[in-house]
Amino acid sequence: VQLQASGGGLVQPGGSLRLSCAASRFLLDYYSIGWFRQAPGKEREGVSCISSSDGSTYYVDSVKGRFTISRDNRKNTVYLQMNSLKPEDTAVYYCATCGWGDVLYGTGYWGKGTLVTVSS
Repeated sequence: VQLQASGGGLVQPGGSLRLSCAASRFLLDYYSIGWFRQAPGKEREGVSCISSSDGSTYYVDSVKGRFTISRDNRKNTVYLQMNSLKPEDTAVYYCATCGWGDVLYGTGYWGKGTLVTVSS
């Protein structure tokens, strides 16, 4: 398994969750890794990505100021800290290799998703 997401669950609006993506050493060294999400009945959306080279980051506008992506190369893990969660953040979250220009896109490697439900 090259990418394994975990950390999803049920949280109340305004709460926090931290997602983890365990990545293989190869992917962590050579690929930017990030997060996508897909809500029921909606298209998949790029959420955030962190560069393998310089640590630069991308966030979709709807999560700026609330979500923070980070990576711990010693633990081979990429994290997504999600604060001030809203019901509209409810989705299955996937970690994947990624890139960005105007929008975030996947670059070939995908993990299985983890469900985040924001509800009172």
